[in-house]
Amino acid sequence: MPNVVYFSEEALLAGIRREDETAVAYLYKQHYPMVLHFVLSNNGTEEEAKDIYQEAVILFIEKIREETLELNCLIKTYLYSVCRRLWLKRLAFKSRFGGAVSESDTFVDVADDVVEYEEREASFTKMAEALVLVGEPCKTLLEDFYMQDLSMQEITEKFGYTNADNAKNQKYKCLLRLKKLFFNLYKSEVEHE
Repeated sequence: MPNVVYFSEEALLAGIRREDETAVAYLYKQHYPMVLHFVLSNNGTEEEAKDIYQEAVILFIEKIREETLELNCLIKTYLYSVCRRLWLKRLAFKSRFGGAVSESDTFVDVADDVVEYEEREASFTKMAEALVLVGEPCKTLLEDFYMQDLSMQEITEKFGYTNADNAKNQKYKCLLRLKKLFFNLYKSEVEHE
């Protein structure tokens, strides 16, 4: 199966209509993290998020293929709102054995949540770009410390620093460079809007 990236919603919808498995896989991968975050933030589990998302995607695909859906928003907004509704129903069902679920007290407006998610994703993308630009050995040092949870002693040995204090100083300098690159990328994007 070719590794296809869908650059437009129209291309993705066309892929779904012609029953392209790559389009369906892309749809699942692209929007699931947003739904997972929502369900986990509202008393759910990862398994429940998967169930809700699968139900919403199947419904979406059926409506697109049958041409019974007039989509007047982004795909992710549609999927998010369907998942939100399905999750509210499930919570209401669960609450029969507990307290009542008040939608207005517990949940954020769909549009607000989607905007917040998009902003966070954009920040992660900028940070990933900055991490590439920071270069070596900073990139590996920061990844080892923050992502691989290596101790300063392990980093000292791996990079050949004379002691852990020197490794800490290098990590600090790398972190400053990373922050500067991140904010420069962020600033240049804001200026181009």
